[in-house]
Formats: sequence, structure tokens, C-alpha cells
Amino acid sequence: MKIRALSARSLRSTWYLFAGLRTALPALLGVCLLPLALLLAFGVPGLPWVAGRIRVLTNIERRRAAKVLGYPIREPSTPVAADPYRQYFALMRSTSVWRDIAWMIVHGFLGLLIGIVSVEVWIGIPWDLALPFWWWTVKPGTLGAGAQIYTWPEAIAYPLLMAAGLTALQLWGQPQLARFQGWYAKRLLGPTRRTELAARVESLTETRAQALEAHGAELRRIERDLHDGTQAQLVSAALRLGLADQRFDADPGGARTLMLDARAGIEDALAELRTVIRGIHPPILSDRGLPGAVRALAAGRPMPVTVDIPEPDRRCPAAVEAAAYFVVAEALTNVAKHSGAAHAWVSLRHDGPYLTVRIRDDGHGGADPALGSGLAGIRRRVAALDGVTRVDSRTDGTGTNVEVELPCGL
Repeated sequence: MKIRALSARSLRSTWYLFAGLRTALPALLGVCLLPLALLLAFGVPGLPWVAGRIRVLTNIERRRAAKVLGYPIREPSTPVAADPYRQYFALMRSTSVWRDIAWMIVHGFLGLLIGIVSVEVWIGIPWDLALPFWWWTVKPGTLGAGAQIYTWPEAIAYPLLMAAGLTALQLWGQPQLARFQGWYAKRLLGPTRRTELAARVESLTETRAQALEAHGAELRRIERDLHDGTQAQLVSAALRLGLADQRFDADPGGARTLMLDARAGIEDALAELRTVIRGIHPPILSDRGLPGAVRALAAGRPMPVTVDIPEPDRRCPAAVEAAAYFVVAEALTNVAKHSGAAHAWVSLRHDGPYLTVRIRDDGHGGADPALGSGLAGIRRRVAALDGVTRVDSRTDGTGTNVEVELPCGL
């Protein structure tokens, strides 16, 4: 079974390396034509066209290398300027353009060599195995399988040993060559450390802006709820108590009615105040933890909700648990209101330093974060904690799948 797995992996690697000729041959042609192309593009708006054609080729290789690396290679940004001459000099100074050209040079020669050799070695195995059947038809010493063949023992031993060596080399070497080709594609076509830091700073700046926006919206909501609800109830109760005090001697029954109304108003105000507090940090999170809080949420839905939450071996920070609770609550509310689903599923997992939350339904799909405030609110709240939100909501009957990764800082 292990040999079969090794053979399958080696054949996949061989196909990957052979398919690399699809980019290696154009890269080699580009290397040959590059001096002429740069000469023709000098001083005229032709360099953007040349850089664009190179970028098309390198993007093909980025997608191809992702199959070996297991993750995509992010395309670096290309400088853009309104004036053609400024665009020319911006491209000439661009690190990403020169790295694309460096990849063309390396892959044009090395990728071509690796692609041809990887297939040629496979062809050499049946060639060596067939030598004992026909070596005697030519002059002794003419053929060789690692050494010249003169006798029958050599004709049997040398080809078999050579075929076995080539087979072992292919089983071990082909995956290594594929990883090597993916490695230099990543080194040359991936973003530099400086580019990654710049992208990270840009992402954190955007996340900070979203966090501030979400924080401001939350403060405005709390202020509105307190002003329009709790404060109005308390003012009304205070007025009733004042009227009851004035009527206490003359109309004890009316004063008692006013006091009862004031008590009811105070109870309503306390209920609204508890609702506001739950919006800030649900008390159930402190009492029952995130698993218990999510199960309570699922139990109160109008449709059946299957909850898959293993007993956690650790607690996440309070802000992370509150965000996860909000994600589940908002997603299940969207499912009940808009999806037409008959069933929903919720799962929580600790994947290393991340808390992964998944909410899935069997509705009609078609959810778009750009069109509704619910999914957009989820994305903002998750981004404020430097998390990731993925929404898959196709209209082919597979329903909606919301997946959120929140860093736990562990």
C-alpha cells in the first residue's frame, strides 16, 4: 500500500513538472525576447503592456504552484500612474516586476530542464528493462546501463540494477523536484518581507478603522437604548411617584395605583437595562461559558439546530467569546428570517490558536454580505479582533455556510 501511495505521489509530481513546460517554454521565449521588448518599450507606453504579459504568465505559475505548496501565492501589487512616462519609471523601479523577470530567467531554463528530465527518466526505466532482450543484436560494448555491456550476466544485472535505481530515484526525487519548483516560485513570485509587512499594516489599519466604526455604532446603540427606553421609563416612574406623594393624604387608593404603575415601570426599565447589558456582554457567557450559551441560543430558534461543540480544554478571552456568541446569534437570526431553511448546524472547534465557528443551513442560499447589515456586522466584529470571515452561499440548494476564525491568543 505504501508503494502504491509513493507511486501515485511520484506520478502526480511528474505530471506537475511536465505541465511546468506550459510556463517554462513561454518564459524561455520571453527571456530571449526581453531585451528587444525593453528596448522597444523604452520611452514609450509599451512597458506596461510587456509587464502585463509577464504578469499573466506569472499568475498562471502562482496558481500552479499553489497545488504543491498547499496555499495560494498572493499576487503583488503593480504600481499605477496616470502619466505614461511616470508609469514607465514606476514599473522600472518596481521590485515585483523585476522579481517576475527573475522568475522568467530561472524557470525558463531550470523549469525546462526539470520538466524534460523528469519524463525522460521514466522512459529510461522500460528502456533498461528491455535491454536483455535485444542487446546481443548490436556490437558488444555499444550499449550501456550504467556500464558497458559485453556479456550476458552484465546484460541481465546492469539493466535491472539501473532500472531499480531509477525507480527509487523517481519515487523519492520527483516529489522533491516538485517541491523545489514550488519553492523557487514562492521565493520569486511571492510578496517580499517588506511587501508583506506593508500589506499587514494596511490590513491592520483597515481593521482598526472597522473596529472604531463598530465601537462607535455600539456606543450609539447603547446610548439610544438607554435614552429612549430605560431613561424614559425611569422618568415616568419618578413622575408617578411624585403624583402619588401629592395624593397620598387626599386619595390613598389613587396614590396606591400610581405607585403600582411606577413599580411596573421600574421593572420594565430594569428589563430593558438587562437587555442592554446582554448586548454588551451576555451574562450567560459568564455563567455557562460559550458552549452553554450557544446551546441556549440554538434551543430558542424556530427551526431545529444541531449543535456540535466538544468540551473545551480552555477558555478564550472574554472579547473572543462575546464575538463568537454574536456571530452565532446573528447567523441563526438570518437563517430564521431569510433562508427558508428547515435545519441548521452550529459547530465550534479549537484549531491551534484559533477558535473556528461554523454555521450552516439547508436553505435557498444567495446571502450577500454587501446587501445586508447582519453579515456585514459579523464581518466587522470579527475583523475588529483580527479574525477571518468566510461566507459561502450559493443558490444551487446547498444552503449557506458561514465560517469564522477568531484568534484566541493561545
